[in-house]
Amino acid sequence: MKANCWFLVSVVLCLLLISSLVTGGFGLYNKIIALKAGEIVNQAIEFINENKDALTGGTEVSLVEDSPRYQSGLYEFKIDLNGNQFLSYISTDGKLLFPNVIDIEEVSKQKQAEEQEKEKALSEIPKTEKPEVHLFVMAYCPYGNQAEQAMIPVARLLKDKADIHLNSVIYSNYATNVGGQAEDWCLSEDEKYCSMHGINELKQDIRELCVAKYQPEYLWDFVEKIDNETNVSDVEEKWESIAQELGIDVKKIKNCQEKEAESLLEEQVELNNTYQITGSPTLLINGVRYQGERTPQAYKEAICRAFLNPPEECNIQLGEGEVSASSAVCD
Repeated sequence: MKANCWFLVSVVLCLLLISSLVTGGFGLYNKIIALKAGEIVNQAIEFINENKDALTGGTEVSLVEDSPRYQSGLYEFKIDLNGNQFLSYISTDGKLLFPNVIDIEEVSKQKQAEEQEKEKALSEIPKTEKPEVHLFVMAYCPYGNQAEQAMIPVARLLKDKADIHLNSVIYSNYATNVGGQAEDWCLSEDEKYCSMHGINELKQDIRELCVAKYQPEYLWDFVEKIDNETNVSDVEEKWESIAQELGIDVKKIKNCQEKEAESLLEEQVELNNTYQITGSPTLLINGVRYQGERTPQAYKEAICRAFLNPPEECNIQLGEGEVSASSAVCD
């Protein structure tokens, strides 16, 4: 009888132990964890609000969810900041606060999607014997200069293998739109030809178009030195000495600037309209807009994919240099 009784007690205790494991101590363990998490999260909210000037620009936050949840070794909770909700995290010991966390898996998916989109765009570029490339910029748009610096080694490498053109982004009525004087932004009072960064930028655009027309062999050297050695305020005093140093016929360029400015700019306006160019830089390869990185190697690869029969130069690796992959534009 005693043996049977002990056996029954053992069975009951065993069942209770299993049940306890399954239910987390009949829910007691989970309640303890929840209480601990709630306490730690409340401390995090207090910390954020005590340091709101440094952390949120002076705005207090509040807890959206009463019950934080355990997520990947951290307590996850949602805060409200000016009506916007954000997920935040804190370590289980309450010592490390993460205002946000990068979801590596999600970032990887986004990157993969972007790469697929870029690949699709490149695949849409038609192939020709001699690809036609147009880089539209404003002479003193920093992003345009960035694109120019990326294109320079490509233009030197491919030379006459591809038709690589430097074009200008031209606006009309710009002075009126910004509330300024026409003479500060435009070639004439009718504001037909204007540039975002002022009249000196427009004049430099014209000079570069003149060099491209009359002494194209010096164009990219001229652009490189103008980008590196001048700014929109001092280019009028410096461009002549730079041109002379390179062997450019300054008299010819001045004559072109004086007599052909309007016709050259009109050609650019027509191209702007044809390709719907609104920002600097914009790169077209065989009429298709390029969306990738702004580096010499990326530009070279994109152009080389547009050849029916890529030349040997396409096998040469171009360094990434210090050129950023920014996608920003002046528009």
